[in-house]
Amino acid sequence: MDRRKSIQTMILGAGASALAFHGCKTEGGEAAAPETVATTDKKYYGRTPQEAERDAKLREEQLFNEHEMETIAVLSTVILPPKEPHGGPLEADVPEFIEFIGKDMPQMQNTLLGGLMWLDHKSNTDYEVEFKSASLEQQKEILDQICNQDMEVSLDDQPLEIQFFALMRNLVVTGYYTSKVGIADLGYKGNSPNVWDGVPDDVLKKHGVEYDPEWIAKCVDQSKRNEIAVWDEEGNLLT
Repeated sequence: MDRRKSIQTMILGAGASALAFHGCKTEGGEAAAPETVATTDKKYYGRTPQEAERDAKLREEQLFNEHEMETIAVLSTVILPPKEPHGGPLEADVPEFIEFIGKDMPQMQNTLLGGLMWLDHKSNTDYEVEFKSASLEQQKEILDQICNQDMEVSLDDQPLEIQFFALMRNLVVTGYYTSKVGIADLGYKGNSPNVWDGVPDDVLKKHGVEYDPEWIAKCVDQSKRNEIAVWDEEGNLLT
C-alpha cells in the first residue's frame, strides 16, 4: 500500500476529526472545547458576524513570505502526492489553509517558521540547494530523518524539526481531506435518505392490510424525498 493510500485509509477509518493539531491545548494542558454558534443568516455560513470579521482580517495578514509559501507547496505534495482525477494539496489550496491556521493559532508560528528554516539549512548543507529546488529523492531523504517521532517522549520535548514535520503532516492531511477536492477523493457523499417505496404489495395482502391513500401520497413520494416533513402539534404528518 502506498503512502497516499495509507493516509486515505486512515481518514476513512478514523475520520478527519481524529487528527489533532499541535499546540491546540490550553495552558492548563486540557484541550479547549470548541464553541458552536448557530445562525440562520446564510451569509455567515455558521459564523457569527464577529467571527466572519476576524476571518477576513486574518486573510489580509501575511505570515509566510513568497519563498516560504513555495516551500510549503512543495512539501505538501511530497507528504501527499497528487493523483488523478482530483489532484492534490495545491488543487485543494492547502498552502493557503496552512497559512490561515498559522495566523489563527499563533502558538504554531515558531514551529512552522523554524521548521521551514531548518529544511532549507539542511538541504543547503547536504545538497547545496534550497529544499524547494532539491530533487524529489533528496527531499525524501531529508524528510525521512524527521518523519518518525519517539512515541515514548512528548512531542513538545522532541527536536524542533520533528515537531515541525508532525505538525505539517497533520495540517496537510487535514487541509486536503476537509476540502471539496479531498472529499471527492474519498468518495464521501454524506448522509442521504434511502429510497423507500413502502411495504411490498404481496406482504400487505398476506396480512390483509393496505395503505391509506392519503398517507402513502405523503410518505412515499420520491419527488419530495429531500424535503423536510412537517408535523402538527398533535404529531400528525402534514406534508
